[in-house]
Amino acid sequence: MTTCRGGGLFLLAVLAPAAGRAQALQNATLRRAQQAYDNLEYRQALAFGQAALRERLAGAERARAYEVVAFSYAALDSILKAVDAFKQMVLIDPERQLDPNRVSPKAYSAFDVALRQVLLVRQLRVDSTSFVAGQGAVPIRFMVTQPARVVTRAIGVGGGGGPANFLVDSSAWNGQVNLSWSPRLPNGDPVPAGSYTVVVEARLGQNTFSASQQIRVTHGRVDTLPHLTSLPGYQYLPETEIPAQTWRPLGVAFLYTGGALIGTLGLESGSLGASSKRELGVVGAAALVTGFVMTLRRPAPRPAEGNILYNRLLTEQIARRNAEIAKENVARRQQVQLTIGPSLKTGAPR
Repeated sequence: MTTCRGGGLFLLAVLAPAAGRAQALQNATLRRAQQAYDNLEYRQALAFGQAALRERLAGAERARAYEVVAFSYAALDSILKAVDAFKQMVLIDPERQLDPNRVSPKAYSAFDVALRQVLLVRQLRVDSTSFVAGQGAVPIRFMVTQPARVVTRAIGVGGGGGPANFLVDSSAWNGQVNLSWSPRLPNGDPVPAGSYTVVVEARLGQNTFSASQQIRVTHGRVDTLPHLTSLPGYQYLPETEIPAQTWRPLGVAFLYTGGALIGTLGLESGSLGASSKRELGVVGAAALVTGFVMTLRRPAPRPAEGNILYNRLLTEQIARRNAEIAKENVARRQQVQLTIGPSLKTGAPR
């Protein structure tokens, strides 16, 4: 008896916390079953759970009653009966999932066997996405618990405003399934904006199960591309340049001054007067000063032919790219941006 209660403490994590879950139940018999299970009185929990199932219960509470019965059977080592109870539970609540880290191996094994013995479509998901019509698809994911013929459709509004039924896929599947739906009409146009229902129907012999999820399709404008003012990695270069500093003016002044001095020495025989010699000295000194000033003066800017040619080629390239962008924007203004978002999802056996 002590071992049974120890295993029950491990199972209790799934159906606890005790007070909160028991008080949330509307049916009095089911509340007593939950309280008995929380108190590790599994036989009483089983008796009250079976009694609750004979009463009129709502869907959620009926699934809870089968859950209490299944865990009670597992705690009492009645695995086959636990499997049967879990089967009834998942038929009512197909999305129910147990955490293998929080339940005993016996209970989880019974739950896993139950899943593989009934035909279910579980975990149907339609992910939110946005793309240009004709250039993307809507991802659809779900799980089938048994090998079955699965037909997936999107039901909504047709091109003329009437009802439309779009076949997404019809194949034999088992386990995890990943599909994609291209929301387009037969003529290639995007489906009209509005509400759609993605329906997944699985059939195995006489058994059929379907799950559905509502999605919303909206239309929007495709963003146009901005015109370029520059190319990445390239920039305009200055079209003028400053020549390098040169000592040529000062050299020319020295030449002129040297020539004047040589002439002065050649005429020193007396053919020139003192005033003429003074004038030659002044001229030589003026030439040296002028040459020095011209040397220190910053050279005037001059056209940079290479940079001018480079800038011209860069301008032509930008103009060519902008012409391509303008042409592409004409096509973009005629496209439609589709945005798909999931909404309510439901699943039901049939």
